[in-house]
Amino acid sequence: MKRFFFRSVLFFLLPILAYSQSATVKGIILDQNQLPISDVSIKAGNDGTTSNVNGFYTLKIPANVDVTIEFTHISHKRVVITVNLKNGQDYEFNPVMDENIEQITTVVITGNQRKAVEGVTTISPEIIRTIKGAQPGVENILKTLPGVNISNELSTQYSVRGGNFDENLVYVNEIEVYRPFLIRSGNQEGLSFVNTDLVQNVDFSAGGWQAKYGDKMSSVLDITYRNPVRFGVRADLSLLGGSIATEAVSKDSKFSGIVGLRYRNNSLILNNLETEGNVIPEFADAQTYLTYKFSDKFHLNFLGNISLNRYDFQPTNRQTNFGTLQEPIALLVFYEGQEKDQYQTMLGALKANYFVNDNLTLKLIASAYHTTEEEYFDILAQYRLGEVNTNIGDENLGEVEFSEGIGSQLTHARNDLDALITTVQHKGDYQLEDDENNENTLEWSVKYTREDIRDRLVEWEVIDSAGFSIRPPNFELPNEQPYEPFEGPLTAFQNVRATNNVVIDRLQAYLQWSKRGMLGNSEVFYNAGVRVHNWSVDSEVPNENGVTSSNQTVFSPRAQFAIKPDWEQDMLFRVAGGLYYQPPFYRELRDSSGVVQPNVKAQQSFHVVVGNEYSFQIWDRPFKLISEAYYKNQTDVNPYTLENVRIRYRARNNAKAYAYGLDLRLNGEFVPGTESWFSFGYLKTEENIDGRGYIARPTDQRLKFGILFQDYVPNIPDLKMYLNLVYNTGVPGGSPSYADPYDFQLRLRDYRRADLGISYVLVDREKTYSAKWKQPFKELSLGFEIYNMFNNQNSITNTWVRDVYSKRQFAIPNFLSPRIFNVRLSARF
Repeated sequence: MKRFFFRSVLFFLLPILAYSQSATVKGIILDQNQLPISDVSIKAGNDGTTSNVNGFYTLKIPANVDVTIEFTHISHKRVVITVNLKNGQDYEFNPVMDENIEQITTVVITGNQRKAVEGVTTISPEIIRTIKGAQPGVENILKTLPGVNISNELSTQYSVRGGNFDENLVYVNEIEVYRPFLIRSGNQEGLSFVNTDLVQNVDFSAGGWQAKYGDKMSSVLDITYRNPVRFGVRADLSLLGGSIATEAVSKDSKFSGIVGLRYRNNSLILNNLETEGNVIPEFADAQTYLTYKFSDKFHLNFLGNISLNRYDFQPTNRQTNFGTLQEPIALLVFYEGQEKDQYQTMLGALKANYFVNDNLTLKLIASAYHTTEEEYFDILAQYRLGEVNTNIGDENLGEVEFSEGIGSQLTHARNDLDALITTVQHKGDYQLEDDENNENTLEWSVKYTREDIRDRLVEWEVIDSAGFSIRPPNFELPNEQPYEPFEGPLTAFQNVRATNNVVIDRLQAYLQWSKRGMLGNSEVFYNAGVRVHNWSVDSEVPNENGVTSSNQTVFSPRAQFAIKPDWEQDMLFRVAGGLYYQPPFYRELRDSSGVVQPNVKAQQSFHVVVGNEYSFQIWDRPFKLISEAYYKNQTDVNPYTLENVRIRYRARNNAKAYAYGLDLRLNGEFVPGTESWFSFGYLKTEENIDGRGYIARPTDQRLKFGILFQDYVPNIPDLKMYLNLVYNTGVPGGSPSYADPYDFQLRLRDYRRADLGISYVLVDREKTYSAKWKQPFKELSLGFEIYNMFNNQNSITNTWVRDVYSKRQFAIPNFLSPRIFNVRLSARF
């Protein structure tokens, strides 16, 4: 009996003990573009799981036996492996799934189509890294999209559908980032915050975005830095600087990190501008994105950035020729003095992700952004405005012979700013149960931000014309010269002095619901949400009315609807709209005299966007035509002037405005295996200040053409080419100081620019090489670039100079960079 009992227990326990011996297979599933794939089915016999939104999966399997694991996805080819693991062993497998080219007739919502129904444009990171341009970065590609205006190759600032630079949201891994406060020209600006070597996803929306994005009026740029899955090094070197990025992952895959270093020196470009002198434009930064997976349910991320901008300039002289063939005019300027600017910024952010279950995800984000900025200059400019000798054969051909204006200008600035912005935010999303197995998501967030800004503004300008000091027109002392001597004090033409210590507290929250499903045989998408934003402003220095504080609240409802009809043609229709508020940031609270106005209200914009996407094939290659029509009605508008990239607000909500337009983009494989696009945009935006009638806004760019084209030599496919071409009609050129903008509506000349890059691929990751020197490289390419290859004279602003005889003022264009050549070497290890 004892033996029978022992054998029976052993008979039942052995299978249990055998099964209890298990191993773990885990990893990240990627597509051909190294992007994670969600909802991949992973099966091993009767056991199975699916990958999450980050492409991560983990699967328990029996140990010490052969186990076949199958990875399947509706839009990718199947991957099958067989493993035999020891008890307790962790095996990392990161499959790369190819697109299922055999499944052409099946309608599949891919990752890009999921963004398309939300009105989001997705840009390939490889395009951004391949096509550099004079200002390499995401913005270099954005400028080719319809509705996006960048008319300064030295700047990363862009305006969208009639908005200004301050109306754009930028996120990196759900963390909002900021641009410097005191920047007044592209020469000072340096690097974009976004390091393209670290980028995994780039999403851009030009209007009608969801409530989960913040309170701005023009656009959203949503960047995702990648979590590495293997060791790698990427390097880039050119005559303008260089960058290097390193990524690695621990053996147990719990810790991963990517670090990027960049250095840029714009001397090659700035030394070719019309204003000659000694210039040191140096910009450097270091960024990192780290991830630690405490468990499958809890991940911790860290985003860090340190950047330093240094701009030293000692101008010597400048000559600008303008006018007409019949009446050529030149401006000669001789300078004394120098400018020294420095900007230091630091950002640190922690994000905790808790995956409660397959349906519920909770996040906690804490960040701190600190910037210290200095802008110091004392520059004396002595100028002559005169007629140019046009007599061919004359030894003085091209020289100024008859002066129409003589004068000097002394500018001085001692501007300092110290800003600390801290944020704590909770975010969550919950997948609602649906009997019809539709995607049904609820998302929410609560966010607190504190902005502590200390600012000292000291600027003055003295203008002398023909030996006489020019006073500001609002100077009230009577001047009866020459009949009576004038005994008033000498006064600067412009004099701004202010010291501000301001604290802004913000509390924001949103709740939104999204659903994908079927309406008959058509696929549909719904989204509805609302944001609430409360902010309070406290200033130590009262304004002219004695006000030091204010508190305001706004509500912003938003909605989207998209439908993909069950038609033979692949069509997608969408409509979006809502109220978009822009509560004032510090720059919008400070008026032209430097005084903070706490009572400035949020600008309000009502958006309506109607869009269509038509996917089709030509030459058996995919193409897509994207069209959007939009209208914005804006109230409580805060008028501003724009000089280069410096925005100066009136800090009064005394205007209303509107914008409407049409954006078209055709993209596809014009050349097999490459993505290119052609874009066109029409825009009209005007504002009505104090009820005086509508005039063009500073960003009223009527027509826009953009081309991003990639090609290669058929017989030498390693010889590649890109063309980045932009044509923008001119925007209003501004007005002189103290002038009425209603009297100055002349436009700058059209912006025309084409950048060409040619490269030869020495090492391709898809090929194997016998040469030993090539084996350490995964990718290696050498090329050269021609910026502004047609040598067009583009201008960004006007300098206003007075004619001493006729008293009229000339708008003298400030030209941007001419044709420039660059050499570039790129490598990946």
